[in-house]
Amino acid sequence: MSDLLDDNIFENIGEDGEDAVPLGERLLEKGVLSDDQLRIALFEQQNSQDPLGRVLVRLGFLTEATLRDIFSESGGTGVVDLTRISVDPEVLARVPIDVAKRYNVFPVAFHEDRNAIVLAVANPNDLVLADQIRAFLGGGYELEFMVAEESEISRAVDEYYGLELTIEGILREIESGEISTSVSSAGSGGESSSNPIVRLVNAFLNDAVKRGASDIHFEPEESFLRVRYRIDGVLRQIRSLHRSYWGGMAVRLKVMSDMNIAESRLPQDGRISFTLYGRIVDFRVASQPVTHGENFVLRILDQQRNISKINNLGLSDRSMHLLQLILARPSGVIMVTGPTGSGKTTTLYSIIQHMNKESVNIMTLEDPVEYPLPMIRQSNAGESSKMDWAGGIKSMLRQDPDIILVGEVRSTETAELTFRAAMTGHLVLTTLHTNSAIGVLPRLSDMGVLPDIMATNVSGVVAQRLVRKLCSQCKKKAEEITDMQRAVFSEFIDDIENADLHEAVGCASCEFQGYRGRVAIMEVLKFNDELDECVVRRVSAKEVRKVAIETNVYVSMAEEGMGKIFQGQTTLDEIKRVVDLTDILQKVGISSDGHEPTGH
Repeated sequence: MSDLLDDNIFENIGEDGEDAVPLGERLLEKGVLSDDQLRIALFEQQNSQDPLGRVLVRLGFLTEATLRDIFSESGGTGVVDLTRISVDPEVLARVPIDVAKRYNVFPVAFHEDRNAIVLAVANPNDLVLADQIRAFLGGGYELEFMVAEESEISRAVDEYYGLELTIEGILREIESGEISTSVSSAGSGGESSSNPIVRLVNAFLNDAVKRGASDIHFEPEESFLRVRYRIDGVLRQIRSLHRSYWGGMAVRLKVMSDMNIAESRLPQDGRISFTLYGRIVDFRVASQPVTHGENFVLRILDQQRNISKINNLGLSDRSMHLLQLILARPSGVIMVTGPTGSGKTTTLYSIIQHMNKESVNIMTLEDPVEYPLPMIRQSNAGESSKMDWAGGIKSMLRQDPDIILVGEVRSTETAELTFRAAMTGHLVLTTLHTNSAIGVLPRLSDMGVLPDIMATNVSGVVAQRLVRKLCSQCKKKAEEITDMQRAVFSEFIDDIENADLHEAVGCASCEFQGYRGRVAIMEVLKFNDELDECVVRRVSAKEVRKVAIETNVYVSMAEEGMGKIFQGQTTLDEIKRVVDLTDILQKVGISSDGHEPTGH
């Protein structure tokens, strides 16, 4: 293997002033790549002539995030494909065109938190070049490098410098009347960034990712196009554009996501993969015919932003302890419940990443696969594939799995096969649509799962919601405690007056919303012998909850939410928005609007 490595210096990494170490050798040392995997990648690399890092990601041996971490630890570089990139105008403004042309570099991203500019270069080990660029730029910037072909860099410099790349600038350019916004110009032959519709769509994708949106909505009305982002779980209107823009934009979105541009009467699904801010971001695209045209919704699948380690999910110590006990069982069914957009997939991915080892065979069945993960066999099921859920589960059981992830239990047959897999010694993770952890029991019963089977095979349930976090830059300590807060908090703590409560304010950092980012509120229920007995006896949900509390295997969503409030992470208004507190409010005699009930 060493001979192969010596002949392949397509990507070298090393600290400044040290001899560069071949990427493959560093990955072997780290234990994230096997000899066989490296041999396959090197063979593939010789055929494709792509950089080794790009080949490893394409083969599924590594994720972009893993590769980036290795490079970061070693002071090294990543790989960027400049033919599939959406350019941030902010970073272009920081690197003048004369610097870009003189040193043949192209600015990819700017990281404000560490004042770092990411540059695409042909030779990242040229230390003299790095010093010269620092001297020209000034400003005390940190420089980070990504590898790209020389021809790609020159093309990108010529293509993007001098063009309007901001939404506002592109709209002014279109409104000048000198540029065509027709459907034909945005479709065939409209790939060039000189086309303003191409740049306008790219600018919206850029802007949404930069602002931390999870979804982009393009909504045509009779005389205008509404553009909304879902940020921190709340839809926010961003722009209203003239209706004439939408024809070209819709065609451009269809071209990018491999949809049929001639079909406008049926719903379509597609996917876009783009390099934004130095990393690959995927967009799941769905079109829907509506009264005034086609409605488009893009779900942003940003792996760097969404997948967290299990210890970073924000669970309290007690909830984390219960979850670890649930995961310690070698077989059984673990269910994650909650409405659409509550982070169920993120939690499941965090769990299987935590369990992902070379000694374990993990297989998934999803609709569709949202994030490719190394060493995990992932399959599409449902409408996005010719394989249905029941057939997919049967097929996976013949692949000698240890752990199975089923995207969702949707039918009686899927539920039956899921529990059959658990009964044959497999650990099965799945999702179900219920309002609470205890609500899983009647839902499974409705789907035909027998109580005896449930009792012995459900390991645990996690129900979750996402709440907005207070902006750390502008939140302030609450000056007074309202009657509703005092009444609700008295159910959870004794010393209310000294509770560390904060409230939203609003600043430029959070776009004057008072909140920035989200945190999960999780209800954890671990099944034990007492709960199994309750299930067999078919007792009420109220009795199940009582037994769970008495045996210390249950943490309610309200309890978790209050913990986040007392830690200064969120507010009671946010918890009320996603968690049902009506029982508590009724108990303390407060209505949902914060006032005492008046008369009966």
